[in-house]
Amino acid sequence: MDARGFLGLTQSHNPYRWVLPVEQRLCVGGGFLFGGCGLGAAISALEGTSGRSVVWATAQYLSFANPGEVLDIDVTIAVEGHQITQARAVGHVGNREILTVNAALGDRPDMPQGQWQTMPDVPPPDQCAHRVHRFAGKGWIDDYLDERIVKLRPMEARDGTPGDGRVLMWARIPEVIQGVDAATLGVLGDFVPMGVGDALGILGGGNSLDNTLRVLHLVETEWVLLDVQVHGVQRGFGHGLVHMFAEDGTLMATASQSCIVRYWKT
Repeated sequence: MDARGFLGLTQSHNPYRWVLPVEQRLCVGGGFLFGGCGLGAAISALEGTSGRSVVWATAQYLSFANPGEVLDIDVTIAVEGHQITQARAVGHVGNREILTVNAALGDRPDMPQGQWQTMPDVPPPDQCAHRVHRFAGKGWIDDYLDERIVKLRPMEARDGTPGDGRVLMWARIPEVIQGVDAATLGVLGDFVPMGVGDALGILGGGNSLDNTLRVLHLVETEWVLLDVQVHGVQRGFGHGLVHMFAEDGTLMATASQSCIVRYWKT
């Protein structure tokens, strides 16, 4: 299965419209579509319509889509050049806009290449503990991700003492066995809110306001190392980024986010 199959995204008779049934397994425990799944679906739709690979895609989250609803994703090709396409995707339930994604797509393989960000020295996934979620076993998105903790404070240690703002975690989508693509990284990149809760030392996290995925180099890998770095929290909003590395140390993408800081309901 690929990421599109995992998400359940299909193209309609109109090549510019895609359809995403909002199933519970794509939603967070609060009962709405996980932002990473929304971005991943939009990326897949943009790539499917344009025939090109995403360079960057930025999502603005506007409203919530709930289980049982259907998210229509409409793609607009704004500019199509020889090597680069500029496009956007608007996801809506009826006339309620859920998210808007702007993106650039293309490939320029003959240009010089390099990587300067290096992967931290961490143990492999099979030597790391499973992350246990609050809503484990209830059919939400967390049950369909496999996460292994390298550096993350347990819930009982969150006493309001600030941390260093960094979380390290291996992650994968076990059902996606045809290789990590940009849509997969869109799903896995939505973890700055988790990092904000850890950084503040609170039983909480946040709701994403946005997410920008910048794709560098996709390689074969089963696991993705998420290096979450929270830059700061002020005025009730948290800001940070995620470096996403393949198991061989290749930096595949970065994701940057802002979120509304929230305490969990008990």
